[in-house]
Amino acid sequence: MVLSAVSVIDIERSVLETLEKLGIVYVRHEHPPVATVEEAERHWAGLKGAHCKNLFLRNNKGNRHYLVIAPVTRGIDLKRLTALLSEDRLSFASPERLKRVLGLEPGSVSPFGLIHDAGREVRVVLDRSLKDSAYLGFHPNVNTATLEISLADFERFLASRENPVRWLEL
Repeated sequence: MVLSAVSVIDIERSVLETLEKLGIVYVRHEHPPVATVEEAERHWAGLKGAHCKNLFLRNNKGNRHYLVIAPVTRGIDLKRLTALLSEDRLSFASPERLKRVLGLEPGSVSPFGLIHDAGREVRVVLDRSLKDSAYLGFHPNVNTATLEISLADFERFLASRENPVRWLEL
């Protein structure tokens, strides 16, 4: 699905307004659209902090959803993660499910999609190594920019959403 320029602006604006209401300071870095970590790496020069990847997963029955956040350098073993979470099986959620639950398009997965999770059904799983980073970088629900925010402000954002959060050694 191709988004119009107006809808991209509106999508990002909702994230920025949420952060501003929470008093969260961010630095916005604009770049060409990127759909993968490999594409994004070309535009990260000068950004401080941990660059994060975000995986939107579902369990086998489709009744639990997980947003897994880790440094881009961290490999995620889904079988190990399945065991850590005491699930039967984890797999990537479909684009339709991503849109329905987090209001996001593939290539724009971000923890800021939690602003659309009114039922607080998404469980957030963070790699413990992110606690070593003073700053983290995420898309503002569109893949044409990256926001840098402090770890403390990111944790405040997560607390404001009230989704279950777990820090694990991934």
